[in-house]
Amino acid sequence: MTEQYDYLVIGGGSGGIASARRAAEYGAKVAVFEAGAIGGTCVNVGCVPKKVMWNAAHLAEQLKHAEGYGFDKSSNSFDWPTLKHKRDAYIERLNGIYHRNLNNSGVTEIAAHARFIDNNTLEADGKQYTASHILIATGGRPRYPDIEGAELGITSDGFFELEQQPKKVAVVGAGYIATELAGVLQTLGSEVSLLLRKESALRSFDHDIVALVMDSIKASGIEVKTNTQLTKIIQVDSKLNLITDSGDVLSDFDCLIWAIGREPASDQIDIDNTDMQTDNRGFITTDKYQNTNVTGVYAVGDVSGRIELTPVAIAAGRRLSDRLFDKQTDAHLNYDKVASVIFSHPPIGTVGLSEQEAREQYGDDLTIYTSRFVNMYYAVLEEKPPTFCKLICTGADERIVGLHIAGDAADEIIQGFAVAVKMGATKADFDNTVAIHPTAGEELVTLR
Repeated sequence: MTEQYDYLVIGGGSGGIASARRAAEYGAKVAVFEAGAIGGTCVNVGCVPKKVMWNAAHLAEQLKHAEGYGFDKSSNSFDWPTLKHKRDAYIERLNGIYHRNLNNSGVTEIAAHARFIDNNTLEADGKQYTASHILIATGGRPRYPDIEGAELGITSDGFFELEQQPKKVAVVGAGYIATELAGVLQTLGSEVSLLLRKESALRSFDHDIVALVMDSIKASGIEVKTNTQLTKIIQVDSKLNLITDSGDVLSDFDCLIWAIGREPASDQIDIDNTDMQTDNRGFITTDKYQNTNVTGVYAVGDVSGRIELTPVAIAAGRRLSDRLFDKQTDAHLNYDKVASVIFSHPPIGTVGLSEQEAREQYGDDLTIYTSRFVNMYYAVLEEKPPTFCKLICTGADERIVGLHIAGDAADEIIQGFAVAVKMGATKADFDNTVAIHPTAGEELVTLR
């Protein structure tokens, strides 16, 4: 017998849960399928535990600076297992909150793996389910390279399973995950090598931001190996040796972390039993309303190949339910000017276009304002790392189309400015805003 629902959601991550709960608020009969830990990547092996680790690294930096502020620092020890235990307990509490929220919203949880039987029918744990509307929100997963011995390394998922801090680590990748994990490990005391396929990390970001962060990575003590590709991994006793495409051997690593990108988790729900279209990488094709080419089937989040950020999946999922179940016929997420943060050392905040992207779109009709300064926090310290901020403006009214900042507190500063940029603020709007002094954020409203 087939169970009938109004809305079936495949995947209990941030986007799926947000859409399911919003639909239930409108009175829909909703079920969510999740065979793994509730909350998906973000809660369990992504942004939440990553931020805990970054907080620990940030605290380590502040402890290093304490003597410069007159503190007698008597201890400089760090216990990885203690942090992991507390972090895991926090995640477990969040899992419980997610379960309770779904229950309180009237959403049925089905702890089983769902797969398509046809365009409108799912099977899970031997039962069949059908609905007028089906959402695919299965997210993504870290990718392994196709080389000999790749399985000897771990991904970001495995990073959160480490019971002890590795002493010597190789991180392979140039994206935000590689940059963040390398920074956390180095700051907490590991010896880290960052292996880059090309010349720099974070190549899709504004070139000025990339330059500052690369300088900071190198200054932190991370060994950066550019133009390096691995061809083979060999285990020698308890250590790993890494063979490069030039024949070099990088030896004696305790841990190898692959952070070479993510792939959509779309291959285990039997899409082949439907008429659904995917691109050549497996991302499910959708329009601006999150519709797939199959009527009544939708996709949000990382599986759709859009901006891979948790708040994006949540916003898209909620707007989808607004449209399907509350007659908000044009409700959809505008993917333009979505702010993001990289929890590197220092953190990066960005919204809008990079200078490269702005020049491609607007040509020479740009005015660019930059500032490079030392945060007042370092006034009494020997260390003098720079903070950098940049406004990219276009037109006679100097409308701001890109804003970028790298430095202490960039992760917090960017949120408010993202609202202004999204609303179409101009340089004059910033100039007419009285600065908050002394802060790093005031630099953005005093640029000349």
